[in-house]
Amino acid sequence: MHLLALPRWPLAQLPTPLQEARNLRAALSGPRIFVKRDDLTGLALGGNKTRKLEYLIADARQQGATVVITTGAAQSNHCRQTAAAARHAGLRCVLVLSSTDAEPPIQGNLLLDYLLGAEVHIVRDRTERQPAMERIADELRQRGERPYLIPAGGSTPLGAAAYVAAAFELTQQLIALGTEVSRVYVTSSTSGGTHAGLALGTKLCGEPFRVVGIAIEEDAGAVRGVVLPLANATAEFLQVDTRLEADDLHIDDRHVGPGYAIPTPACFEAIRLAAQTEGLLLDPVYTGKTLAGLIDHIRNGEIGRDETVVFVHTGGAPALFAQADWIVASLRG
Repeated sequence: MHLLALPRWPLAQLPTPLQEARNLRAALSGPRIFVKRDDLTGLALGGNKTRKLEYLIADARQQGATVVITTGAAQSNHCRQTAAAARHAGLRCVLVLSSTDAEPPIQGNLLLDYLLGAEVHIVRDRTERQPAMERIADELRQRGERPYLIPAGGSTPLGAAAYVAAAFELTQQLIALGTEVSRVYVTSSTSGGTHAGLALGTKLCGEPFRVVGIAIEEDAGAVRGVVLPLANATAEFLQVDTRLEADDLHIDDRHVGPGYAIPTPACFEAIRLAAQTEGLLLDPVYTGKTLAGLIDHIRNGEIGRDETVVFVHTGGAPALFAQADWIVASLRG
């Protein structure tokens, strides 16, 4: 299906701004840096998932769904935005969240999930999430409901198509500015939809820049093993001939640290630096590690001072409040 023909349920304020980070550039003595503000999509404190949910919620309504079911970690940005999107579309929302704590603290994204009226189910391990979703869906069908299941991160070909569109949006903004960029930095994970769509969209735009994914969980091979097939499934879904090869995906896994949602010292430095130079609020799970990767590439000379780069801010600030103790301790040094 052609990208422009995909049904959308309007949720996002688009196009999102493309802002120059002059103070951050000065602090790093580095290249020209622009920030693609996908934290300002406008739905329930914003974030990148809003773009995907425009397509997914439209599909749910077309299928006559009465309830949306999705999953993620206890502090999932995707789940918070899905709960809001469902309410906006007049649907109920069920969330299956994984946490090693049987009763995770109700703060950050989880607090907002409850405020938005989502029905929350906690499982102990991420491997339990999909079976729990399917069990809940079966129970709802027996009660006459029509559930619509969305995988973690909204990472389906339909969801990833939203970031194909975002690649065109960004390219058009750069043309309007008369600016060429060498690299676009984005978070890359084992849900993969944002990176997959952006990489495919960039290739369809004629590769005006290189998309660099900073892995925030797992190694580059594991992330590539998700992103590559999803990008090509999205191409097939959109009925375009373009396909990506493994070499088309640039993934840096040196900033994962101990694991998913475990901040590193470089992650904290990036969060502090963004806040104190540009007033940008990054999160300790995704964008903090992604900016840490960009900063490292500047400092190690991988990016020259005469280059221009873009950092895609995918949102996630509510997670800061769930890690307040760590942030305070880091600020005190």
